[in-house]
Parts: sequence; C-alpha cells; structure tokens
Amino acid sequence: MKLAAQGLLLFWLASTTVVHAQISKFQHVVVIFQENRTPDNLFQGLCVPPYGKSSSCSTTPSSTQYNIQTSNWLDNKSPGGTIQPATVPLAGPYDLGHSHSDWVGMCDLSAGDCKMDGASLVKCGPAKACPSNPQFRYVDNSQGIVNPYLEMATQYGWANYMFQTNQGPSFPAHQFIFGGTSAPTALDDSKAIFASENMQNSGIGGLKAVAGCTALDGSGGTSSTTVALIQPPGTETKSVYPCFEHETMADLFPPKVTWKYYAPSAGSIWTAPNAIQHICMSSGPGGKCTGPEWTNNVDLTPADVLEDIANCNLRSVNWVIPTGQNSDHANDNDGGGPSWVAAVVNAIGNNTTCETTGYWKNTAIFITWDDWGGWYDHEPPTILTGNQGDYQFGFRVPLIVVSAYTPKGHINNARHNFGSILRFIQHNFGIEEGALNFVDERTTTDLTGFFELKTPPRAFLEISAPKKAEFFLKDKRPATEPDNDVEP
Repeated sequence: MKLAAQGLLLFWLASTTVVHAQISKFQHVVVIFQENRTPDNLFQGLCVPPYGKSSSCSTTPSSTQYNIQTSNWLDNKSPGGTIQPATVPLAGPYDLGHSHSDWVGMCDLSAGDCKMDGASLVKCGPAKACPSNPQFRYVDNSQGIVNPYLEMATQYGWANYMFQTNQGPSFPAHQFIFGGTSAPTALDDSKAIFASENMQNSGIGGLKAVAGCTALDGSGGTSSTTVALIQPPGTETKSVYPCFEHETMADLFPPKVTWKYYAPSAGSIWTAPNAIQHICMSSGPGGKCTGPEWTNNVDLTPADVLEDIANCNLRSVNWVIPTGQNSDHANDNDGGGPSWVAAVVNAIGNNTTCETTGYWKNTAIFITWDDWGGWYDHEPPTILTGNQGDYQFGFRVPLIVVSAYTPKGHINNARHNFGSILRFIQHNFGIEEGALNFVDERTTTDLTGFFELKTPPRAFLEISAPKKAEFFLKDKRPATEPDNDVEP
C-alpha cells in the first residue's frame, strides 16, 4: 500500500508539472518582417550539411522534406528551358525589379496558372553591377552568413508553402500584413481595387517619395506623391494619394491587447500605419502623423524592441521592421539581417524574468519576408478566381515559426499567406477569424498547426550569430530604409 501511495504521489506531481507547463494561448505575438527573398534564393543551406543533405530537399516534398529546388531552374529564354543557378552575396551589389510588371513576367500566366519560367524578364540594376542571369542566383553561405536563419528553420518550424498576398512590392505587402488589404477603402477591397506598387513622385526630379498620409500632394507647388491602383482585369490605369481609411488588425484588438509597430522612419513605405488616416491623423501633406495611436504605438527605432523585451515592456502584438543595414534587401544591406533577427529571437528566448516565467514560454514568433524581390522561385502561387485573382496571390516567401511549443524540425505543408498570420493573431486573442473582411476572409489557414500547446515548453537554445543584441543597441549609424524606392 505504501509503494502504491508513493506511485500515485509521483504520478500526481508529474501530472501537476505538465499542467502548469501548458498554455491555452500566447500572451505575445511578434511578427518579424524581412525583405525581398524566396526560399530557393535564401535557403539552399537547408539541403546541405550541417543543416540538411540533398535528400532533405525536394520539389515534391514529403512531410519531412524542405521544398527547395537546387538545380534545373526554369527559364523560357535558355536552350532546353532550364538554367543552373549560381551564387550571390547576401549583401550583393545589384537589385532586381519587384514591381507588378516584374511579377507578370516571372509568372508567365497560362490557363490560370503561373508557369514560373519568366524570371529572365525581371529587371536588374544598376546595369554595370548585374552579372549574367542575375535573377537565377542563390545566397552564398560559404561563410555561414545565413546560418542563424537555417538554425531557426531546423530547430523550430518551417513553412514549405508561404506566399506573399500581393503580386508586387513592399508598400502593398506591408499594408496586407498590418491591415489585411492594400485597398484604399473597404469598398475598394470588395471591388478588387488595390494599391499595387511603391510610391510614385512627380514634380521635383530626384525627390524621394514619402509614403502615407504625410506625403506631398502637389499643392503649393510641391511635388505630387501617388500610388498606382490595380483593378479588374489586372490593369494599373489610375493612381491615388497614398492615404487610406479602413480597419486594421490593431482596430480589432480587445482593450487589454496592446500593440507596437517598430520601423526605421515615419515616412517609409515599410511603416504601414502611416498610410491609415485614423492612426496617422496627419498634420497635412509634408507634415507629421499626430494621432494618439501613432504616438503611443509606432516606434521609429527598431532596436527599441530589444530594450522593451529586456525591460518587460513587450506589447501583446508586435510588428518588427529592420533598418536598411539589417534588411535582406538586395543592394541595400550589409549582411546584418540574420544576426538582427537572431538578436530579437534570443532576447525573447533568454528572458526568464518578465511576467513570472519569462517571455519564452508565452510568445509566438513569426519570421517572414515581405516580397520575393525578383529572385527565382520554382513554386507557383495559387491564383484566386474572379477579380481577386488579378492581384492575389504573389510569389513564395520564407516563413519560420519559433516558439517553446513548436517541435524541432517541424515542416508545415499547408498553403499560407500574410492573411494566415492575421488569422493566427485573431485566433490567439479571441477575435473572430476573418473579421477584417479583407484578405483574412479569403484565407483558409491560421498557422495553429505549428504549435503543440498541450506539451511542456521546450527549453530555449540560443541562436548563434556573429552580431549580438549589444551591437544593435549601440549602433550609432543613421538608420536607412530597407529600400531606396527606385526600381531597376
């Protein structure tokens, strides 16, 4: 009887420990947005040691294989229709076009499907820096620069089929990840009318086009800033001032759910809240955003996220945008992107004091890239039927999911897009999924498959990276934006 009682006691203690280790939802969600890459371009390292081997990658993957193509990339301009890829530095000397017209060329749409053989039509610049076949390159990892990404992908969760929502560049992509649409209004969204490009500027040659509700509007002899709209049947025949009015993810949060958007500058095309009038409350064209939501929730020093984590000030939902130096955007970064992302993940993972148990046990981290950047990728997107198919979906981008409840080496084969992240946020905080009535209404996944919340949390293993959090906190270089807005 005594042994039986001791056995029951041990069983009860073990059961109690497991119960206390489980959570029903995350207290924090962090969305880290990087720039302009595809899985085929940035993640070839998943297919070779030490993170993988040739059999770990396949273009028709099993549940345990990465969907990466390592050779015979399709090219309708090459003899035989294929080309063998070459390497390029992460901080390469040229940029590729990623406008909607570049998307159209690379997609090579036929009978409602992308043939994915037209990457050679993507523009490259500056011309003197462009090598042969510049679009058919993958990042050289001979010095281990991409290792932080590879470590996170293999230690935690990877999506084989994550697609940007829009068929174009960064400005609309960031609108989709924050507000579920790049349409100027909810009515425009219902009619499949979307902002489809980055800013356009006319009137003063060489003047940088500021995005959002503080952009110059042509009054008083100033230049005029506009953004192109795409509408059925996929035509860009109209441009509008880039100040929109519709609900965003932030507008749906219950009172106790807080948010912050970290970005390098107020007028950037990557600072999504600046284009939402009720958040920005612009003082006028060429002025400033003055609204209380802007003042309280938009932080123009990205490294502040590291201080907020250390000081137990992490908000419920956080969008983290890099500076240009720490972006992965071609011809604009210095190779710091993988270390920057690792610094944010390590800050959360190593935090053991905030909210009693630390942030690691109650935070979900999503790392994705805002658009394909003009780089080749073999996987065709799903083109929506009806008018929405004129701009949705775009090309494949990487997605890494990190949490204490994500199994090591988890590979997810569902088809996701930026709306999937919005739906996860809604699901996690008790908001009706699809409540924005924009892209999340048409999304079918919410990323919950990356988490096993009924299991005890995994211990955090620090991600190795050459630059640590201290570097980014002490970095005195003026923050640059992730792109110069100039298409090749």
